[in-house]
Amino acid sequence: MSKAAAQGATSSRALSSVRSSRPGGSESATRSVLVLHGPNLNLLGVREPEIYGRTTLAEVDRGLIDRGKVAGLDVSAYQSNHEGELVDRIQQAGRERVDFMLVNAGAYTHTSVALRDALSAVDIPFIEVHLSNVFARDRFRHHSYLSDIAVGVVCGLGPGSYRAALDFVISTVLPASTAGA
Repeated sequence: MSKAAAQGATSSRALSSVRSSRPGGSESATRSVLVLHGPNLNLLGVREPEIYGRTTLAEVDRGLIDRGKVAGLDVSAYQSNHEGELVDRIQQAGRERVDFMLVNAGAYTHTSVALRDALSAVDIPFIEVHLSNVFARDRFRHHSYLSDIAVGVVCGLGPGSYRAALDFVISTVLPASTAGA
């Protein structure tokens, strides 16, 4: 099987596992989405606004939480500049039986085998998110340790990258009962 075919098979299995109830979960329980932000994302709105825009992380999170609420989802967000804390939060998400994640690992996207291993270990489907178009930037940003295990990648839409990813989760991944919003 080619690498692309294997990636597609992985994504299909991930989508199927979310469409059905997660093991031990309840169909009637509110579905949950964790938004995970990596290093320097706490500086949104002030760091390189020509690349990342002027929207703050708090504004991004509030918009996602509000959109999730309308769709019947429990959306929570977590940011850390520290790789180990991000790994800990991913593992905690596994114990909490989070249904889906949106992951912007920031610079760790291009360097962290630890985040990749944590995401693989918990087996929670996720979309890799980036504010900027990483392919229009420095060459080292073109490689991701996460994209081949992600359901998909959204980049280059500024804060709208997060919204597009969440809208995909709402309309495509989660059961029709939560997609009516």
